[in-house]
Amino acid sequence: MPQRHSKNNNDLAFFTYDEKKKLGYGTQKERLGKDSIKPFDACCLCLKTLIDPLCCQKGHVFCKECILECLLAQKKDIQRKLTAHAAQQKQDKEEEQEQLMLQKAKELEAFDQQNHGAVPQYSDRSHNHDKNGFHGANSVKVTSYEEEALRTMKAFWLPSATPEAVAKVDAPDTSTVCPEGNEKLKLKTLFPIHFTEDTSEKKSKSLDKTYICPSCKVTMTNAMSLVALSSCGHVFCKKCADKFVAVDEVCVLCSKACKGRNLVNLAKGGTGFAGHGDNLEAKDFKHLGSGSGLGLVRPAVKT
Repeated sequence: MPQRHSKNNNDLAFFTYDEKKKLGYGTQKERLGKDSIKPFDACCLCLKTLIDPLCCQKGHVFCKECILECLLAQKKDIQRKLTAHAAQQKQDKEEEQEQLMLQKAKELEAFDQQNHGAVPQYSDRSHNHDKNGFHGANSVKVTSYEEEALRTMKAFWLPSATPEAVAKVDAPDTSTVCPEGNEKLKLKTLFPIHFTEDTSEKKSKSLDKTYICPSCKVTMTNAMSLVALSSCGHVFCKKCADKFVAVDEVCVLCSKACKGRNLVNLAKGGTGFAGHGDNLEAKDFKHLGSGSGLGLVRPAVKT
């Protein structure tokens, strides 16, 4: 008789591990493969092959058209927020002035009622005085306040009389940011980069472009650490950049002078190996219950 395995034991009052895995219950973990990782020569915005690439000081690479559209959209959004903030400040000043005018009008009305139409004050402390010195319901001022309270009463249980919360618009930050690293980014800090294409006979028949390091002629991949020179835009592997460019302070390809601050490490695209140093594990939590629809999902058949 075969042993009772968790895959066959389906009459329990709780879900077994195999049932949870088939239904997608709880936290599901999956390691990303090569197809889910951005190549090193792909734009961070459109995720396509770079066209007229531009690089920021943090090593994020974009297409020229993509990053210009992104910065322009950010400037338009900042201008819209500034306009809304200025309009709110103007409205707040108007409301403050209106409140001051109403307060002055109430003070004048109270002064006029006290001197001409109100019941005189009592010096006897046994009588019930209000905070403004008027006595009981016979006071004209108390009556006017009651009418105003009835007229402006907030009946919160009625939908038509529910008070509204005022949406406050804070002053926006006027600087544009990098869409990949969220650091401050200006158009003048971007610099063009140039990859050296492999023109050998072996790669000439291939449709996909491959790039090589202009110094050691090694094919560039996602597993390599790449360095771009902000002075001329040429891209080298990190070994050649540290061994030749950083020591001689001159570009190996165009002989243009450069300094240590001109060496910018390009952001890696990532690989499927655990030793690459990137967090390539995707997590998703799914709740199993009524209305989730997971009970109707047919489990995938392992091949």
